[in-house]
Amino acid sequence: MGRYVIRRLLQMIPVFIGSTFLIFFMVYALGDPVAALFGDRAPDPATAAQIRNSLHLNDPLWKQYLLYMKNIFSGNFGTAFNGESVTSLMRSAFPVTIRLTIVAILFEIIIGIALGVITGMRRGKPVDTGVLLLTLIVISVPTFVTGYVLQYVFGVQLGWTSPSVSPSAPFNELILPGLVLALVSLAYVTRLTRTSIAENTRADYLRTAVAKGLPRHRIIVRHLLRNSLIPVVTFIGTDVGFLMGGAIVTERIFNIHGVGYQLYQGILRNNAPTVVGFVTILVLVFLLANLLVDLLYAVLDPRIRYA
Repeated sequence: MGRYVIRRLLQMIPVFIGSTFLIFFMVYALGDPVAALFGDRAPDPATAAQIRNSLHLNDPLWKQYLLYMKNIFSGNFGTAFNGESVTSLMRSAFPVTIRLTIVAILFEIIIGIALGVITGMRRGKPVDTGVLLLTLIVISVPTFVTGYVLQYVFGVQLGWTSPSVSPSAPFNELILPGLVLALVSLAYVTRLTRTSIAENTRADYLRTAVAKGLPRHRIIVRHLLRNSLIPVVTFIGTDVGFLMGGAIVTERIFNIHGVGYQLYQGILRNNAPTVVGFVTILVLVFLLANLLVDLLYAVLDPRIRYA
């Protein structure tokens, strides 16, 4: 196991370098950070030249990238165009989005897997048809529509929760945004779990467990569910990075100043240091989440061994 983890960590290095360089290239080579800094006003040529020189924008792109990598390993992600360091923006944004992602993942795990097990065990029954239809509707409706509808119903009409989230963003205020963020993924988790459960109910090992007279709950939890969760865990693991980086719509609807909000502001204003810095952290989150998923395979299926 230890050698496998070391090998995977070494494999992550070229992936991290390639991903961050591609992001760096798209932001800095295909845009003009200095022009974006002045907005609609034309910058003074002397001032623009001084800024370019201070930001090393006149250097070749590979030199800029090496300087950027050197700085981030020392904890310096640059300075946003408003004068605030990108690191301080991360300190305020990432805790909020992490809490939002935790709420969304809990919805996926608890509701998605539970519905998947119920429908997989009752394939072809009315409850199965109803859940499949409901998940298809959820997948088809855009997130911004679902978000505004739930915000209006539960926040404005029923008053069960606040229509917007306070700057501190405690867990109790993130329940509705977390549900909105998780809905599409929850629908996929439900359908994945249902399909996997339905396939494994016909497996030989399950028929053997039933023939031995094992209790039904033990058969479902220890045998059926455990072997059916591998594709679900794969999806949820890869979904962590997507939820953190793809929460732009949800955070805009509920006025949450998290990672999605900062990325939106950075893209809107062509704020290159903010965009590159935040996406670099998201690449790391995605890589670590995939490593964790691979290690969970051995926990779910004892037949899997890592050398």
